[in-house]
Amino acid sequence: MYTAEEFKKQYKSANQTDLSKAKAVMDIIHEVQERGDDALIDYARQFDGVELDSDQLEVPIAEMRKAYNELDSDLRDALEEAYKQIYKYQESIKWSTMPKSELYQNIQPLNRIGIYVPGGKASYPSTVLMTATLANVAGVRETIIVTPPQPGGINKTTLAACFIAQVDHVYQSGGAQGIAAMAYGTETIPKVDKIVGPGNQYVALAKKLVYGDVGIDSIAGPSEIVLVVDETANEEWVALDVLAQAEHDEMARTFLISTNKEKLAAVEAEIDKQKLKQSRLSVINGSLKDHHYPILTSGKRETIEIVNLIAGEHVSIQTKNAEEYISEIKTAGALFIGPYSPEAIGDYVAGPSHVLPTNGNARFANGLTVNDFLRTNSVIQLKKETFQKMAPFGMRIAKEEELQAHHDSLAVRWKEEEK
Repeated sequence: MYTAEEFKKQYKSANQTDLSKAKAVMDIIHEVQERGDDALIDYARQFDGVELDSDQLEVPIAEMRKAYNELDSDLRDALEEAYKQIYKYQESIKWSTMPKSELYQNIQPLNRIGIYVPGGKASYPSTVLMTATLANVAGVRETIIVTPPQPGGINKTTLAACFIAQVDHVYQSGGAQGIAAMAYGTETIPKVDKIVGPGNQYVALAKKLVYGDVGIDSIAGPSEIVLVVDETANEEWVALDVLAQAEHDEMARTFLISTNKEKLAAVEAEIDKQKLKQSRLSVINGSLKDHHYPILTSGKRETIEIVNLIAGEHVSIQTKNAEEYISEIKTAGALFIGPYSPEAIGDYVAGPSHVLPTNGNARFANGLTVNDFLRTNSVIQLKKETFQKMAPFGMRIAKEEELQAHHDSLAVRWKEEEK
């Protein structure tokens, strides 16, 4: 257990991208640029242990439809309901076209977006829904997904989620090579305008290196949760919230904060009890051993200070009058307020995307929304009388900057109107 002062002295945000891997990732990107599909096939053999022909890189729509039709009805209903809830929420926050005046924003969807869906340690149909649905709401013309090939084929539930979310194309290519394929295009995989979605360190570093040639959402690091609890919190519920985060992978980080020392101890004891029931115990143990932080604070002010210092991906407040924290927490990817808003509900069906800033990036970034799939351009359409009022100010600034042509471009019109 840490005191707040001890935690502040030793806390460092996680290493988001290991730059020692940069040369390897750059070599992969270069190979994909130079050799296209042949490089993807070689890397599928080398990294994934899967033999592919060039005509197998794309998964047929018919295979997605088949996976959807073969789902158990309860799972199909759950995925469909999640899709509807995500769509409804994102539609409610979508930018709308401003009324046309002399100055306004023209809003257009991106043309083609690429989504990276992890497929190594677990399958993530929820990531499909939490990304592709947003593209649908935005009106993106074409949505593609790349995901690592698997010896037994791509997870069927993931393919069914692609069908539900109306994904146009699914390609079997993972890691840095999948990112490079979307950034630069190959014979089979088209170049996209923007890449979104989480991945491992190689994926994160590849996104960082191709940014500028293509848009990206963010550089994702280890998943994390900050839980603030008091004497009213249910110990079993909180313990399971910690374990739900820890089971993602060994690098997942969990922060448990309270002003009540006895509550912290009780939750820690419950974590030890509940983890023995979990199927991913080895992963959980790895996460808890190196990346779990129980923190004792002196009061609400210090609690808020620590929460804002961490700037966590997920921040769960399970205290009396939990809503009082909303205005005080300035850095969080997403807030989960009260005992009936666990982080896991946000992972699947609440509506907001679970693609969120990690590693302290909530200081300056927000979670993925429909608006990340839209772009705006300003439209300036001035009336003569408006120009007449504005031009002298622009002319004076241009003169100060010694940009004669700028000045004259305004002056020639202004003088013409003065005649």
